[in-house]
Amino acid sequence: AGRGRGKMAAGGAADAQARFGHSVKGLLTEKVTSCGTDVIALTKQVLKGSRSAELLGQAARNMVMQEDAILHSEDSLRKMAIITTHLQYQ
Repeated sequence: AGRGRGKMAAGGAADAQARFGHSVKGLLTEKVTSCGTDVIALTKQVLKGSRSAELLGQAARNMVMQEDAILHSEDSLRKMAIITTHLQYQ
């Protein structure tokens, strides 16, 4: 009779161990999913940041080009003012 109870206790322990295993697997799956989501969010943020740096660089290059055009225009206006002054003397 004692042996029958030992088998039942062992069976109950095996069931508890199986339930614990399923619980741990469930928690582990949730953690892996959560980490995957976090990695995706981080990747998106890094890509967004690198795109921002690229756009800022492009904007800086455009500003330099505009500055050159403005300086050239300013120089042309100065020369035209000198020519206008000379024409007024004639």
